[in-house]
Amino acid sequence: MSVIGITGGISTGKTAFADYLRALIPKARFFDADSMARELTRSDEKVLGEIRARFGPAVFQKNGELNRGALRAIVFDAPEKRRDLEQILHPPIRQRWSGEAERYRNSTELFFADIPLLYETDGDTLCDRVIVVACSEDIQMERLMRRTGMTEAESQTVIRAQMPLPEKIKRADHVVWNNGPQSVLADQARLLVNLWTRR
Repeated sequence: MSVIGITGGISTGKTAFADYLRALIPKARFFDADSMARELTRSDEKVLGEIRARFGPAVFQKNGELNRGALRAIVFDAPEKRRDLEQILHPPIRQRWSGEAERYRNSTELFFADIPLLYETDGDTLCDRVIVVACSEDIQMERLMRRTGMTEAESQTVIRAQMPLPEKIKRADHVVWNNGPQSVLADQARLLVNLWTRR
């Protein structure tokens, strides 16, 4: 076992959990799909050109930078637009992390892929194990509204745009339940690291 996928829902605590793993296993390699998506939409001319062609100049600021808020408002209100954006971003993201995963496949080192849409893109087929970080719907909603400033209705739209958490939980090898304090999340990270490294 060397390739481990981390997924879950928006605002369930994937990043915090991955940060605990980074601290516990400093030599492990981590791939963050959200970070790469931000990188692509900030500086990749091909990706930015495709976004402009599909969504028009209204999603760009006067200085040429992507207006993420305007784009987010469009894609979360229209499933077909969300698929358009996914078709632009997912292939280069998949190419990057699947290549890295392959290099670690027969290694003794651990490779973690933090991919929000892991199941939706069949990325789980590239993993030896999958962790789903989950929490109750009301806590997820509360965290999302607090983090983004979105209304309850907007938050519900964003959450419902993803595969339901219960479905992800059913498919997971490990479930990390993140309803409680950060110390409980840290304990679960430590438990799994001990399991994987057989300490």
